[in-house]
Amino acid sequence: MEVGIVGLPLSGKTTLFNALTRSDAQTGAFASGRSAQHTAVVEVPDPRVGILSDMFRPRKTTYAKVQFTDVSGAGAGAGRGLDQQTMNALSRCDALVLVVRAFSSDQVPHADGSVDAARDLASLRLELILSDLTIVERRIERIAQGLKKTRAADKGPLERELALMARSTRALEAETPIADLDLAEDEEQLLRGFQFLSAKPNLVIVNIGEDDPLPESLDWADGHRRSLPLALRGSLEMEIAQLPPEEMAEFLATYDIAEPGLHRLVREAYGLLGLMSFFTVGEDEVRAWTVRRDASAVEAAGAIHSDLARGFIRAEVISYADMIEAGTMAKARSLGRLRLEGKEYVVQDGDILNIRFNV
Repeated sequence: MEVGIVGLPLSGKTTLFNALTRSDAQTGAFASGRSAQHTAVVEVPDPRVGILSDMFRPRKTTYAKVQFTDVSGAGAGAGRGLDQQTMNALSRCDALVLVVRAFSSDQVPHADGSVDAARDLASLRLELILSDLTIVERRIERIAQGLKKTRAADKGPLERELALMARSTRALEAETPIADLDLAEDEEQLLRGFQFLSAKPNLVIVNIGEDDPLPESLDWADGHRRSLPLALRGSLEMEIAQLPPEEMAEFLATYDIAEPGLHRLVREAYGLLGLMSFFTVGEDEVRAWTVRRDASAVEAAGAIHSDLARGFIRAEVISYADMIEAGTMAKARSLGRLRLEGKEYVVQDGDILNIRFNV
């Protein structure tokens, strides 16, 4: 899973990237505005992995991973739109983090002269919509050309696509993201190939100051499908990320922060993308795997290795809660907590799987 981070200049998005990924990408008041990308792959925080690792004491413990990409160079608010490199980078992402500035700083004044997070969010969302509108308009031109060269009997698919593109145009011109459209399954499938930016799930990160209280409401940043607002103290989160583990808990308690921002952001990103984790355990490795919610047992097997899906026979399954209650795999077997499931079994978040297969 790749999550792209984008924001207006001086919104603190690179600070947030550093906080999430424990990186040290350059930040500052004199951003060049040129397209640039910083990428880091981080472990998905999940206390269940650590608990299972303590239980089985494997030679290796592997957390699920997520890739964050800090995409610089957006011309949002400057009338230039997203440049091609920025658009391409964002289109490859599974979800977007839209960072808007809600902090004041004499050292880093806002480019527009005042801090207005709602204004900046509207500007950033408009940039995504304009990028999509350009793609839709180009596609309509190509469909029109194709219709002229196509026999009447074969025009059906192109005419249906043209109607969908015209509908998308009307929505985008009304500044409605494609994610808000009511689409049939085949329409969703058709639009998915265009990687529209306004169709992607997004987290709106309201970047507040280190001493600012958490806002009581973020309703102004909500109101769209597949979108969720979250307030974070970006500069404070970056400080936390640089601390040794033994000092982190004390620091969090001092600022009344329940958990680092990475934990919250990844959990919400999982929810927006419809993802979950299942586990494999043993003496060699305890590992978390990522699959979509409602994935079948054979899909989970394929996430581990294609051979397991191809030769799938049965999945031996136990829930995380039952495993913890039993304490050992032998005890779980004696209690009858392990069960055999077939290909169509719907995997649940936290399931522990052992795939039986034959290739």
